[in-house]
Amino acid sequence: MKLIIQIPCLNEEKTLPLVLAEIPKKIDWIDVIETMIIDDGSTDKTIEVAKSLGVNHIVKHIWNKWLWVAFKSWQEKALELWADILVNTDWDNQYPWIYIADLVKPIIDWKADIVIWDRQTSKINHFSTVKKLFQWLWSGLVRFLSETDVADTVSWFRAYSKESLLELNVSSRFSYVLDTIVQAWAKWLRVESVKITTHAPTRESRLFKSIWQHMRKSLVNLFRVYSMYNPIKIFSLFALPFLVVWMAWITRFLYYFYLNPVNTWKVQSLILSWVFLLIAIQFFAMWIIWDLIAKNRKLAEDNLYYTKKMYFSKK
Repeated sequence: MKLIIQIPCLNEEKTLPLVLAEIPKKIDWIDVIETMIIDDGSTDKTIEVAKSLGVNHIVKHIWNKWLWVAFKSWQEKALELWADILVNTDWDNQYPWIYIADLVKPIIDWKADIVIWDRQTSKINHFSTVKKLFQWLWSGLVRFLSETDVADTVSWFRAYSKESLLELNVSSRFSYVLDTIVQAWAKWLRVESVKITTHAPTRESRLFKSIWQHMRKSLVNLFRVYSMYNPIKIFSLFALPFLVVWMAWITRFLYYFYLNPVNTWKVQSLILSWVFLLIAIQFFAMWIIWDLIAKNRKLAEDNLYYTKKMYFSKK
């Protein structure tokens, strides 16, 4: 069984040696362990340092293309290299690599397709109370929508089986972490969490400037991805408030129509009720259209899955 450990890098000549030093040389049931970096437009000596430290595979982007492109790059490269398991981590040495054996064990035991490191954010000392609260709320929302029990939904330290790499097709331009969880639920891939501690970060995140920006972008990303795979729940949630208001107005009209027919019938209630009903009907119409698009996407992804399987088998 072949394991590839990959690190996305952007000007990481200082932290890369720290990360590579912790990589285990031997793991039970793993025959080959190789390392790979995705250099996402570095302007320092990241590649030179990687070569000097014996990194097996280097994929270079000429300019910074961000994480979603990096994910596609290491996904394709891992399949091309016949990897059975791909482990991905952050580049700032936040995750202790000595626990890789614990991370990949559920995949080796055929218990999971994707394993996600649970950082146990409530116990992280350098996280503020506000950040811990938002992490808890956000992970709860993702678990509710994806119908999974992933404890730390935004953790980047993950292990992917070969089957999951063939199935996943990331389209988000912000981050792949939420995209892959929703897809795993939609494609019946098994996801498990492993509780492990973390190192203190060596620098601030370059992906977002503040937790508010991260929450805003993540929420938009989650809506877009989830609506692609489960439009009925999204548009039903949008239509429900308008149906409730329609029921309230039509009930008011009927009340005055039958119990007080001599006076006014509250026609304005009837008009408003129809306005809200029409809005709700529009949301249901959008759901039908979006559902047809989702089914076409499913057929296209099935075709892409078999195409990738044939292509990388030949490679």
